[in-house]
Amino acid sequence: MVCMTPVILFLQATKGRIEAMFIQKIGVIGKTYRHIQRYRQILTVLFKYGFGDVVDTLKIEQYLEIGLNMVSRKRRERIETLTRAERLRMVVEELGPTFVKMGQILSTRPDLLPPEFLQELQKLQDHVHPFSFEQAKQIVETELGKPLSQAYQSFDENPLASASIGQVHRARLITGEDVVVKIQRPGIQKIIDIDLEIILHIATLMEKHLEGWNTQRPTKIVEEFARTLEKELDYGMEAAHTEHFAMQFSQDATIYVPKIYHEATTRRVLTMERIEGIKISDVHRLEEEGLDRRIIARSGFDLIMKQVFTYGFFHADPHPGNVFVLPQNVICYLDFGMMGRIDTRTRDHFAELLMSIVQRNETKVTNALITITSHEEEPDRHLLERAVGEFIDRHFYRSLKEVELGILLYQLFDVVAKFRLRIPPDLFLMIKALSTVEGIGRKLDPDLDIFTQAEPFMRQVQIDRLNPEKIAADIFNAGTDLVHLLKEIPKDFENILKQFKEGKVKIGFEHRGLKPMLYTLDRISNRIAFAIVLASLVIGSSLIVLSGISPTWHEIPVIGLIGFIISGFMGFWLLLSTLKNGKM
Repeated sequence: MVCMTPVILFLQATKGRIEAMFIQKIGVIGKTYRHIQRYRQILTVLFKYGFGDVVDTLKIEQYLEIGLNMVSRKRRERIETLTRAERLRMVVEELGPTFVKMGQILSTRPDLLPPEFLQELQKLQDHVHPFSFEQAKQIVETELGKPLSQAYQSFDENPLASASIGQVHRARLITGEDVVVKIQRPGIQKIIDIDLEIILHIATLMEKHLEGWNTQRPTKIVEEFARTLEKELDYGMEAAHTEHFAMQFSQDATIYVPKIYHEATTRRVLTMERIEGIKISDVHRLEEEGLDRRIIARSGFDLIMKQVFTYGFFHADPHPGNVFVLPQNVICYLDFGMMGRIDTRTRDHFAELLMSIVQRNETKVTNALITITSHEEEPDRHLLERAVGEFIDRHFYRSLKEVELGILLYQLFDVVAKFRLRIPPDLFLMIKALSTVEGIGRKLDPDLDIFTQAEPFMRQVQIDRLNPEKIAADIFNAGTDLVHLLKEIPKDFENILKQFKEGKVKIGFEHRGLKPMLYTLDRISNRIAFAIVLASLVIGSSLIVLSGISPTWHEIPVIGLIGFIISGFMGFWLLLSTLKNGKM
């Protein structure tokens, strides 16, 4: 599964919820004081691992007004002996599930991070201490609406595995089927919601304060991550993914997909068939059971190629723990929480990209890259083609059998990133999946020729593009769209003229140079309000002291005394904040 301290993650290379309910934008976090305690925890961890410079660069205090002088800046001993990449991984691990998931996703993005950071983030482990059986039982009974004993004959109190989002228990249904039950960790939704809001806020600051990062659109990356995580938090969605995947391969005897038991599945509880197989990476056991490593390697790679090029719906996290081998060399996928989709157009151009790389045709490679990526402005084709040509020359001096497809594609997109071309997130997920399966395949069969194995699938994509029925359908759809557009133009033009006549047309101007002044005015107003509250507290406390209202301490009213103490702390904080900014 996947899955920032986006500040750090992006700096190392030098906007309630998403869709209304997943992430609430916190552009006004400094005014509402939302989640301040968690923000302080995050900042403390950053300072602890030597990333105070990152915090200062983003001017976080300007937007939070929480007083960074109140945040611990104490560093862990001997932290200087570690690289920034190592410290980054430690930061992500300490900050918890949301950040670990984000780090795992970013470990697949060579267009954003240098190699040493990618390597460190790939080491992130999604293993945490399990929660209690009592909590697990309560969640299951609440979700299913009945006692545990009415849903399951038996339920193992000790978890089979535990991760950041949930944990898995062995069980047996009332009807006798052996199953595994995945239960979502208590309170994880709230934790992730808070973290995502903070991450989005930091990404917004990056776009404002870091030169060049407005083109990388870190907020969009966070939003895409939030959508991915939202799906992973919904076990009902995972159940749907599993059955969709099973339907794709219903006629394929080389793959098996576990059954979902809907009567015991909800948003926070997933019950599925228990699979007793061998991890695909356990070569020794595979040989002991008489299974054929070569067949498994080729079958496994064919399956990922079918997912990508035939169906466009693929398992995005096929690591060895999620892929088992059953008798007769049958492959079984587990954990469908993270899936990827590739539309037909992207599939077509990606196949064209791979074929052009093999043919060493830099012109076609360049055209395919520009087509499948997005950009603010089109790059210099001549320079990009030259860079692609140099890349091909650098990697294809040896036979195709020796070339690692996953590494090749990662390095190619690293070249592309230098021309400010943005790669779709699902494309990175696909490359990650291909790379993972390729690594497993080469371990099982060192003689596996990836390009030879992939060629029939890419050829089929090209053949399908030339299918007369498909061409006719494309022409018909294009013609329909054109006719619709021509019919709408007169109506739209009439509406524009009508709005002009009625004086409803408004022209908006934006002056970017005013933003610093607005921020300054915002801070001034906050301090004035703070000072008014402070003055009121002092005056009120004075009146209470003079009135002699009980209870008293040494003949001094306690309420008034407390007021003076609070106002003293507030005054001290205000003074420190003023001095820090260099002005009285």
